[in-house]
Amino acid sequence: MTNGLDRYAKLDSPIHRWEVRCKFVGLMSLIFAFSCVQDGWLLAAAMIVATILYGLSGLPRSFWISRLRYPGYFLAFIVVTLPFAAGQTHLIEFGSWLAISLEGTLAAVSIVVRFLAILTVTLVLFGTHPIVETLTGLRALGLPSFLTDTMLLFYRYLYDVIGQFRVMQTAMRLRGFQRRQLNWRYIKVLALLSGTLLVRSYEQSEQIYRAMRLRGYSDHASQRQLVPPQQGDRLALAATVTLAIGIAIAEFYRN
Repeated sequence: MTNGLDRYAKLDSPIHRWEVRCKFVGLMSLIFAFSCVQDGWLLAAAMIVATILYGLSGLPRSFWISRLRYPGYFLAFIVVTLPFAAGQTHLIEFGSWLAISLEGTLAAVSIVVRFLAILTVTLVLFGTHPIVETLTGLRALGLPSFLTDTMLLFYRYLYDVIGQFRVMQTAMRLRGFQRRQLNWRYIKVLALLSGTLLVRSYEQSEQIYRAMRLRGYSDHASQRQLVPPQQGDRLALAATVTLAIGIAIAEFYRN
C-alpha cells in the first residue's frame, strides 16, 4: 500500500501529533462548515484555512496533486459546462444561442473552491495518522466495531484488488490484446475481466473471514487503548470547532 492515504503518517508535524479523536472531530466540523459556504469572502477564507492546515501538516505538494488527478476530471467538466448551462446574465456571447453567464461562472467557482478546500482538509485528516489509528479513534468515539473493521478491510484489500487488476491487464497485453476502439469485442473482454476480478475478490474475502474466525475474531474483541488527549489537543479542538461554527454563522447571516 505504498500509494495509500497514510503513507506520510510517520512525519512529524503539529497535525501529526494532534490526538486522533480531537483531530477527527475538529477537522470534520470544518468540512461540514465548508460544505455550506456560498459567500465569496467565506469561500476565500475556507481555502486559506485549508491551505494553512495543509502547510502545518508537512504533507508534500505532490501528494495533494496526485489525489486531485481523478477528481480533476469532474472539476474540469463543471468548469467547462456550468457557465454555459445556468444563468441569465451573459458575460460573453458566442452567437445567438451560446453564452457564458455570470451566475453559472460564480456557481462553478463556488463548487470548485469548496471541493478543493474539503479535499485538502480530508487529506490532512486521513493522511497524518495511520489508518488503523484513525479507525481506532472512530471506534472510541462510538462507531460500531463492525463498521470500523469493514472499513479497515476495505482499505487494506482495495489496493490488493487494484494490483490484481493491473496484473490481469498486463497479461492481456502480453497475449496481444490492444484497445484500439470501443467495440463489442472490447466490451466483452472488459466484462470477462471484471467478472473474473469479482469472483477472485469474493473468494479472497471468504478466505480472509475464515482465517479471522479461526484466530478468534468477534465484534467484541478488545481494542487498543488510546492515549488520553492532552491540554494542547483540547485547545486545538476548541479552536477548530469555534472556527467552524463561526464560518457557519457568518454564512447564515450573510444569506
